Amino acid sequence: MDDWLSVRVDAVSPLAQGIAQFDLRPVQGGELPSYAPGAHIDIELPGKICRSYSLLGGRGATERYQIAVLREPASRGGSAWLHDEARPGTLLRVARPRNHFALDEGEHGNVLIAGGIGVTPLWAMAQRLDELGRDWQMHYRARRRSGAALLQGMARHVEAGRIALSFADEDSPRPDLHAIVRSASPGTHFYCCGPTAMIDAFQQACAGVPAQRVHLERFSADTEPAPGGFAVRLARSGRSLVVPPGSSILDVLRQAGIDVPAACEQGICGACETTVLQGIPDHRDLVLSPAERAANRSLMICCSGAASPELLLDL
Repeated sequence: MDDWLSVRVDAVSPLAQGIAQFDLRPVQGGELPSYAPGAHIDIELPGKICRSYSLLGGRGATERYQIAVLREPASRGGSAWLHDEARPGTLLRVARPRNHFALDEGEHGNVLIAGGIGVTPLWAMAQRLDELGRDWQMHYRARRRSGAALLQGMARHVEAGRIALSFADEDSPRPDLHAIVRSASPGTHFYCCGPTAMIDAFQQACAGVPAQRVHLERFSADTEPAPGGFAVRLARSGRSLVVPPGSSILDVLRQAGIDVPAACEQGICGACETTVLQGIPDHRDLVLSPAERAANRSLMICCSGAASPELLLDL
């Protein structure tokens, strides 16, 4: 099965200052693969750039995907190209949705902590929880009201007190994450997506909460990539390659002319996950769970390395 789908930009609309929504529909018509809240897609862009964006909503089979894209001031070529070049009719290739930030739909309370554009997957979760009749609340922090996406759709929940908004340029106090966690009902699940400082504070606040009830997604990596100095052997071709210090497995594979999927290249999207047949990985990603890391069945080749002299990969 081809993991890539051909889509056409159907509409582009502003969501907030510096944020645009892109509606993508299949080139051949019909339906796109289903996804659940928290899922994202990788988009292939010119210059062999591949970037990941969270999907709005959460549906079964659907005729369109919707993403919200913030034009990053220090864009590496992804958000800037979409804002400047993508127009209705533009053809793109996107990967099938993946979800490393899944919503637990059980009958328990849910607290959603959103920072900036990190609101995208969390608003999808809130809408699903509302459909299910589950208990939930959201705390949404942004630098300024004019740059906060999706506010219009949240209005009735804000009025009802279910969503608390705060904006730095209005001198609103930051959400007190420790107080929020302490006051939550027993069994509550906590979700957070936002900038590094918010994620770090969230993890500190949730230090005493069982890991299965703490869910987060980062914008960028918080660890250094693994050092080189080991070899990788490719099971399908029999080739053996040396990964020198300062290089990643992904770098070496590309230099050898081996085409492998990758997107964020920071270990946060899961696009480059590769099966490990032998050897012990040095995991540096933010995708695999502690149990998945301990099993050593796969690794993210963009950032992880080897704790053994050699890794045998299913490539």
